[in-house]
Amino acid sequence: MTAVRIVALAAVLVAVGAPARGAEAAKTGYHVTHKYTIGGDAGWDYIVVDPEDRRVYVTHYRSVEVLDADTGVVVGRIANMNGARGVALVKSIGEGFATNGTTDSVIVVDLKTLQRVGEIKADRKPDATIYDPGTGRVFVNNGDSDDMTVIDPKAGKVVGTIPIGGGPEFLAADGEGTVWTNLFDKGAFVTIDVNSLKVTKTTPIEGCKDASSMAFDSANRRLFIGCHSRVLVVVDPDSGKIVKTLPIGEHADGMVYDAANRPIFASTGDGFVTIVHQDSSDAYTLVENVKTMRGAKTLGFDSKTGKLFSATVENVPPHATSQPAPLGKVAYEPGPFVVLEIGK
Repeated sequence: MTAVRIVALAAVLVAVGAPARGAEAAKTGYHVTHKYTIGGDAGWDYIVVDPEDRRVYVTHYRSVEVLDADTGVVVGRIANMNGARGVALVKSIGEGFATNGTTDSVIVVDLKTLQRVGEIKADRKPDATIYDPGTGRVFVNNGDSDDMTVIDPKAGKVVGTIPIGGGPEFLAADGEGTVWTNLFDKGAFVTIDVNSLKVTKTTPIEGCKDASSMAFDSANRRLFIGCHSRVLVVVDPDSGKIVKTLPIGEHADGMVYDAANRPIFASTGDGFVTIVHQDSSDAYTLVENVKTMRGAKTLGFDSKTGKLFSATVENVPPHATSQPAPLGKVAYEPGPFVVLEIGK
């Protein structure tokens, strides 16, 4: 072998063995920046961030903890909950709507005082909820009755109940009269017409077992759905076409899309947030898996700072991904309840 060939071969070997500069540059810098110890019950679920008023609402079974988004200090608490699961903020009327999974109701609170000002009857085990400013409605998924409660927040009353044909998890709205929710037990999602309050179609998601988390890109009309089969599925909700499937961790339960910068964040109970970059409406790159803590399965996003928030307890064992039994599937002795801040 000539000297020239030896030098050329050596250069190839070095290039193959060395980490790619592009891959290294693609790292986001996200990591757990703070851990705020709250204590109390070992139950937790959805997290909602109010970027304008700098508040983080963390459901905590018998309460909703309200943290300062910049300091992590608990500035208030929605007390006397019973199975707190989700929170929808209706800033235009200064009220929040918190689902109470054990009492089958939605608690209405004054966002300034955090005091209860009403209670609305839902169906069995109200869970995830969102407010859609486009239609002026609060939508509540009822996990044990396979339906959705639709609330007029200004009137403080139910305006409809929609059977959806399966166990709902999270949901999203386009602000133009369409709501989607995934069906955990079907590996599918349903499309709902808000005007008629009816399901217009049910779309199976190939390769998706136990569809759980969901986020929506309104500009490109893409749904991002996390599945317990350890995949993130990008779907065109209008055609039902699967655009891309990417690997994520175990026990998907949180999904966020940052429309300004175009990353997708998928949190999983095995203690990771997977970050995927949206290169275009149909092209996606897996960037990295950020280590958090076991059990930190849900996710809130601060659109002002780009920070994420999650919650769990200390001492979650390696074989658990959620709260301890009977709230979760695995019995263990939990440590203190904590809220994680994940930033750069």
